[in-house]
Amino acid sequence: MSSIAPNTHTLPSYLPAHELGPWGTYLQQVDRVTPYLGSLSRWVETLKRPKRILIVDIPIQMDNGTIAHFEGYRVQHNTSRGPGKGGVRFHQDVTLSEVMALSAWMSVKNAGVNLPFGGAKGGIRVDPRQLSRGELERITRRYTSEIGVIIGPTKDIPAPDVNTDERVMAWMMDTYSMNEGSTATGVVTGKPIALGGSLGRREATGRGVFTVGIEAAQRIGLDITGARLAVQGFGNVGAVSAQLFVEAGAHLVAVQDHTDTLYNPAGLDVAALQAHVKAHGGVAGFTGAERITPAQFWEVDCDILIPAALEQQITEENAPKIRAKLIIEGANGPTTPQADDILAERHILVVPDVIANAGGVTVSYFEWVQDFSSFFWSEDEINARLVKVMRDAFSHIWQTAQIHKVSLRTATFIVACTRILQSRELRGLYP
Repeated sequence: MSSIAPNTHTLPSYLPAHELGPWGTYLQQVDRVTPYLGSLSRWVETLKRPKRILIVDIPIQMDNGTIAHFEGYRVQHNTSRGPGKGGVRFHQDVTLSEVMALSAWMSVKNAGVNLPFGGAKGGIRVDPRQLSRGELERITRRYTSEIGVIIGPTKDIPAPDVNTDERVMAWMMDTYSMNEGSTATGVVTGKPIALGGSLGRREATGRGVFTVGIEAAQRIGLDITGARLAVQGFGNVGAVSAQLFVEAGAHLVAVQDHTDTLYNPAGLDVAALQAHVKAHGGVAGFTGAERITPAQFWEVDCDILIPAALEQQITEENAPKIRAKLIIEGANGPTTPQADDILAERHILVVPDVIANAGGVTVSYFEWVQDFSSFFWSEDEINARLVKVMRDAFSHIWQTAQIHKVSLRTATFIVACTRILQSRELRGLYP
């Protein structure tokens, strides 16, 4: 018998303890679910170590002739259940810790809704608002070329995320295809319809937030008609989910984005607000509400709160002030573990990101399938399939939470981590 003890060290040498950031949040979530994994817990270290991390230098020529260098990442957390799947974000605050955590949450999300994907994520540390269209295209194409060795339709399939869209996906698809010597529409999802994109993809994440929100509200006896809604982040996810809730009878009473925080207890005009944001790049300057401070947003008297911006927005500082009955996480990782505990003590139901915002990756899966078959579905078919997947997944997670008497987040991790580790165990270790 070997005398070498198992390695249970969970802090990678390339990520010092003081820089854990969002990855540290994810590790705490794994620790919380471990007692529920039974015999599969022997594999739990698999969840705490990304399978592959690629850090790339991205040199491009700027419009003024200078050469600028940017740092990019692609992290593949786990591929036991299938190819890596996850978005690419362009943001000035992107870090390795963040991308690692996002890739791990993609593993959990994909397994939670039972998609045949593993988890991956990418990012470039850049403020795209400071780039011209030509510079944005060059940085996208160079990044794609640099990570091209590990992505592919059966290896790792990127998608849009913060500050990336279907145009960026078109550049990524074209660059990968040119390097491969053949058109590979399935290498990314979230593409333009003309290049193999799927109908319904742009609204899918917001529609998924709305779908599980309705399911959760029914289970706690919350009537959507007349319900007061507060949304942080009014991009694609926040705007679409707000619109769907308002169409169902709710009132949007507060909204916050990177430009301002607005409040109107009588309800904001969502269509007018969407038009304003499209024209001006943010909610600032919208005349249909009064301005409040960013801190006051978390104290708004509302029934449903949707954080749809960035990570770690609900903390132990503001969680005690939240007055909502239901929180639906449209963003990835918006609630810290400490805030989770506070919200649970206050009997505020949290529908976690790893199920709430899985609508986007679900329709990305539909897009990937359609690309492989070269047969495309109608938008009605896609929306119906999306709603069924989300409802079924939520129902299973809700039942798991009731059985174990745990939060929906822990229940989602129980379901997802069990599926991931079962696949790991069945596949065994090679060589």
